[in-house]
Amino acid sequence: MSKYESVEARASYGIGLNMGEQLASNPFDGLDIDAVTAGIATAFNKEPSEVAPEDLQAAFEEIQKRMQAQKEEEAKAQIQAGVDFLKENGARDEVTVTDTGLQYEVLAEGEGESPTAEDKVKVHYHGTFIDGQVFDSSVQRGEPVEFPANGVIAGWTEALQLMKPGSKFKLAVPHQLAYGEQGAGGAIPPYTTLCFEVELLEVVK
Repeated sequence: MSKYESVEARASYGIGLNMGEQLASNPFDGLDIDAVTAGIATAFNKEPSEVAPEDLQAAFEEIQKRMQAQKEEEAKAQIQAGVDFLKENGARDEVTVTDTGLQYEVLAEGEGESPTAEDKVKVHYHGTFIDGQVFDSSVQRGEPVEFPANGVIAGWTEALQLMKPGSKFKLAVPHQLAYGEQGAGGAIPPYTTLCFEVELLEVVK
């Protein structure tokens, strides 16, 4: 039997869950849940703070500095991983490297006219990180997608204009041609080099 039987208890527990989820989405090393709970109780009961305001402010500033430093280190590591991967991949004979840094390998040749940036295209794709982990795949969903060639990341826009209907390319897309320093929500971290297999099914007229 749940110990949260009343509506009030369940709602209270739900508030705690929401707060916990928010904390978990952006935690810092050493986060003390007991101290968080004590702070909530102090504020709710309108009791004096056990920590002086200037000490609270100093602690917030220090944690912010630490988190910023950690983000910078993670960004450097992500960038370097991409650089190393692209250097190795770009050295393969099968791979062409364009002036922008996009890398592509032709897996299958197509026929007909290549799309322009303004054309709408229908494609199948399979997207992975450089370690092979899948982050998105129309192939796995079993449903191709349609979009304007200029309505996607820059690496795709460039690659699609090199393809003909029926073509299948393997792409290695540097972060600056993908989602850059912002990343894409929680799915793709900042500064991430991405890999795709893209099949151009048709240019939609």
